[in-house]
Amino acid sequence: MSDEKIRLGGMALANGVLVHGPTAWACAVRKPDGTLRVESDVKRFRATNVEQPFLRGPARVLEMFALLPLVRRRVPEARFPFERPVVLGAMLGGAVFTHLVRGSGRLGPTAKEFLAGLASLAPAAVALRGSTLAAYHGAEHISIGSYEHGEPRAKEHERCGTHLVGPLLATMAAGNALATKAPAHLRGPARAAASVGALGAATEVFNWMSKNPDTRLSRLLARPGHELQHRLATAEPSEAQLEVAEAALAACLRLEEAADGSPD
Repeated sequence: MSDEKIRLGGMALANGVLVHGPTAWACAVRKPDGTLRVESDVKRFRATNVEQPFLRGPARVLEMFALLPLVRRRVPEARFPFERPVVLGAMLGGAVFTHLVRGSGRLGPTAKEFLAGLASLAPAAVALRGSTLAAYHGAEHISIGSYEHGEPRAKEHERCGTHLVGPLLATMAAGNALATKAPAHLRGPARAAASVGALGAATEVFNWMSKNPDTRLSRLLARPGHELQHRLATAEPSEAQLEVAEAALAACLRLEEAADGSPD
């Protein structure tokens, strides 16, 4: 195996873990009878082919949207985070709250969009409460982090998407506030463009943080995400949950190494 570590990402499920790399993915779930199911394959759309700044972030979102239906077909037992009825209810409630906030005459455009951005986080917070998702999130971080660093790691990971929360709230609030200045018939497309631009800008900030983790500004920007992971988004996994994450990691690495021509 090559000494160079493959850059990996992941997604926690209510009953397992999805791990993906530059060219491949693997999903492992714990079935109701206690057995493991592991499936893996190469990616059809690869965000790593998009190298232009500000387009890399939206490309990663598109890659995930393209990947999840394939995972669903290959692993029908997989329970995605936002499938629970209570989470769907939180999404509806967030949409109603956003509509009311944007219609308020007492708030400025930036404040409205900032509150709307906070409301968009409600489904994720609800999904993590009272479920196994947080524990599988911790298992995902431990397995990937231990592989990347070559030593046992904690349940918090420096590249977790929680680190995007602060930059994304700020860029979306600014972008959508500007979109409100567009003519009424163009505000929908303007908000869509602002959302894509905000994601692109936040991703570039995140990339800078990943490359400069020891700078004071990077540590300051990373602190909210770390605390969010530590206090809400992750929990200590059981040995059985770690086994699921390790199975997904191993299956993904086998495909990545085969694509790279590296020996096992």
